[in-house]
Amino acid sequence: MGYDLMTFGEAMVRLAAPSYMRLEQARSLDVSVGGAEWNVAVNAARLGLKTAWCSRLVDNWAGRLIRNGFYHLELGAGPRPSSVTYDRGHSAVSQMTADMVDWKALLSETRWLHISGITPALSPTLAETVLEVFQTTSQCNIRTSYDLNYRGKLWTPPQAQQANARIVPFVQVLIGNEEDFEKCLGIRAQGTGKDYSALGVENYQQVAREAVKRFANIRMVGTTLRQARTGLLNDWQTLLYDGQAFHVSRRYEGLEIIDRVGGGDSFSAAVIYGLLKGWAPAETNEFAAAYSALAHTFPGDINWATYEEAVKVMGARGARISR
Repeated sequence: MGYDLMTFGEAMVRLAAPSYMRLEQARSLDVSVGGAEWNVAVNAARLGLKTAWCSRLVDNWAGRLIRNGFYHLELGAGPRPSSVTYDRGHSAVSQMTADMVDWKALLSETRWLHISGITPALSPTLAETVLEVFQTTSQCNIRTSYDLNYRGKLWTPPQAQQANARIVPFVQVLIGNEEDFEKCLGIRAQGTGKDYSALGVENYQQVAREAVKRFANIRMVGTTLRQARTGLLNDWQTLLYDGQAFHVSRRYEGLEIIDRVGGGDSFSAAVIYGLLKGWAPAETNEFAAAYSALAHTFPGDINWATYEEAVKVMGARGARISR
């Protein structure tokens, strides 16, 4: 059978307040499904890869809607940022142990495994499972990626660093932003302020170098550079470091935000897609920047942009009507 990409993690029902309302204002909620690894698998499939998502679901209506937990979202506007509230304690996947799946058999037929740092944050049990899954990849001819994806509502920096110090040695492509690297690995970008703003490309380069220096197994580091002007207007850029050279994408200035949730997952999916296709790091990064920029123009976690649309944006054709 075989898969190009396998992801492992939790998916949730997303309940979003409409029209930029606060949750307490809303009298109805928009319902969709989302979750870091689920998003990456779906986006990569939409780009053309054969993908699979591994998880554990409860046996009820919510499970049938791909539900392990709820999360509630308020979309920000102006100076007010978007806000997420989780209800994922004791979810089905959080109690999942490695022996519930024949990982060696599954991964032996898979080209790439992707997991995010959200998954080990869900419980100590799941953190051990994630570690065992990554350890299994060393017995298979498979590439690996890990998005640090720190979530302060799920665990503390000491907890994250303790778990990730054991997980990251099995990772080949490491993804994260400046906060992720500091909270998950203790690697702080020079010039980092309290709100992680106003960092330049050189600050991210320092973090990437330090990550590769600390973990010899890492072949590539990817990061997204977001400068939030307001909740609805961001500057967006991405970076890939292959251990020798830094590849910095064009800067998407004044990116109008419909929904920023899932932008990083789109970046991960596009990086995986490009590298599996054998593209050079520079080309992969430019495609990932364009594809993830487009993700911000759709509501919901999933990127509804097509491969062709991302390629057009790479060519700076802009938002003219396609006739």
